[in-house]
Amino acid sequence: MPTRGRKDADEALLMALACGANVENAARQAGVSRRTAQRRLADPGFCRRLSEARADMVRRASGMLTAAALESVKTLLTLQGPPNPPAVRLGAARSVLEIGIKLREAADLEARLSALEQQLGVADPGRT
Repeated sequence: MPTRGRKDADEALLMALACGANVENAARQAGVSRRTAQRRLADPGFCRRLSEARADMVRRASGMLTAAALESVKTLLTLQGPPNPPAVRLGAARSVLEIGIKLREAADLEARLSALEQQLGVADPGRT
């Protein structure tokens, strides 16, 4: 039966690896040997948990970026105003157009993917 110490070490190892540490540094941070870290990485259950931790971090970062996006758009629109030099206005306009196109493409792709998943009867566990 796993001890509490091992569970804590596994969690520390997971977090270090999920944050991008290499195996040697992650092992050091978790207080385990490099060989122990490699054994954990050979365990499919541990690798699944690592993937889930990384995916969760990406979702959280994406949410934070989404929350900040509106303020960023307001800033770009302000930079397009007449008091700013033409080069600044051009750069802001270019950014608005580029980002707008990419956002529309991503939304269209997501809608198309969702429609295909519905047709196939596949549920995406990442969407709520």
